[in-house]
Amino acid sequence: MSEKSKENSIKVDHNAIIAQQIVETALREQKGYDYLRELCEIGPRLSGSENSMIAINWAFEKMKSLGFDKVWLQPVMVPHWERGDVESCSILDLNRKLSVLALGGSIATPSEGITAEVIEVKTFEELEKRKDEAKGKIVFFSRPLDQGQINTFAGYGGTVNQRVNGASEAAKYGAVGVVIRSITTKYDNIPHTGVMIYVDSIPKIPAAAIGYLESDYLSAALIKNPHLKLSLKLNCKTLPDTQSYNVIGEIKGTKFPDEIILVGGHFDSWDVGHGAHDNGAGCIQTMEVLDLMKRLNIKTKRTLRCVFFINEENGNRGATEYAIYADTAKQTHLAVIESDRGAFTPIGFYAETDSGEIIKRLQSWLPVLGKANIEWVRKGGSGVDVQKIKNAKLRLGYVPDDQRYMDYHHSANDVFEAVHPREFELGSAAIAILAYLLSEEGL
Repeated sequence: MSEKSKENSIKVDHNAIIAQQIVETALREQKGYDYLRELCEIGPRLSGSENSMIAINWAFEKMKSLGFDKVWLQPVMVPHWERGDVESCSILDLNRKLSVLALGGSIATPSEGITAEVIEVKTFEELEKRKDEAKGKIVFFSRPLDQGQINTFAGYGGTVNQRVNGASEAAKYGAVGVVIRSITTKYDNIPHTGVMIYVDSIPKIPAAAIGYLESDYLSAALIKNPHLKLSLKLNCKTLPDTQSYNVIGEIKGTKFPDEIILVGGHFDSWDVGHGAHDNGAGCIQTMEVLDLMKRLNIKTKRTLRCVFFINEENGNRGATEYAIYADTAKQTHLAVIESDRGAFTPIGFYAETDSGEIIKRLQSWLPVLGKANIEWVRKGGSGVDVQKIKNAKLRLGYVPDDQRYMDYHHSANDVFEAVHPREFELGSAAIAILAYLLSEEGL
């Protein structure tokens, strides 16, 4: 064996030992899981809300208490939408109440609510064909997430346009309101919210989601009586933009302090449940990356930086603000890693790069990454927040198993109790190992 081969073999063995220590420490101590519990006790964290600021201050103090070398708040102006305390939807003819959540950004109904007949459609194309029927009615977009998709994010992507753009599409043809089938893989009646967007040139109409099973009920009822009427009442509102912050902490590199390995996720959540999987877990996992280095007294060559991005759910302003900073700072973002897919069992990392050599290099680390159950590294999208950091040499997305993620996404199901400690901690370890390898080996 040549001297270089011996050197590489020793390096691999050393990295494997470090990886094993990271995994065992994360699983045995479960400190990150405890931090997540603390965060979830604050409650949901929609941008602009009082809870959001409480959580930001908690994160700032937590990072300082963990002994990071530098912790700071980056100011960001964010939108401020509030759900209100009135949400009701019922089928008048059948005296049947439906579970309902306003979609994020929706306007309110008049105080007396809206009562109108319903037209059910599956797609925007079907709506366009039946546009003459839509005037004065509530449009019910009933297309479900495609359960035939192995990747539930692909199923979500094939359905989400009716939530985001459905109100404007329906308003073009004179509709007075919109309800959608909740985008979920779980057959229950817990409604799932999420952002919707108005077009300024089109009248604004209220929009809400109803439970999956109740969507089936409404569909069946409309077959029997196409003239059923819905009554919808919402008092949500949009307030002026308000001051918020990204939370940033870092551990300085010993050899290349101006080369940054960034780990992070979005800190805001929708205003139901705890925002546990989406995305409290992703943030705490990335904070625990730095914490694990401190606990194990690992001194990395490059600076490890954790960023909690605010306002991903309804604006992406935190990511935009950080990207401006990254473009102007006298530092190099060597690699940026996002965790925003829930805290389930680790399986891989997506690498957003056109370099086949970088992909091969990352794949050569799989024997070490496998200590935390990582099976693959392949080309793919990284994450909404880190995608905006255009000067990063490499953008990565952490990928856990996604089969249950849409059960919880944007709903009251997304609570701390839905997160399993071992799955969560394996995720922390997987991201920590990759961050360590990037720091020590570079690209």
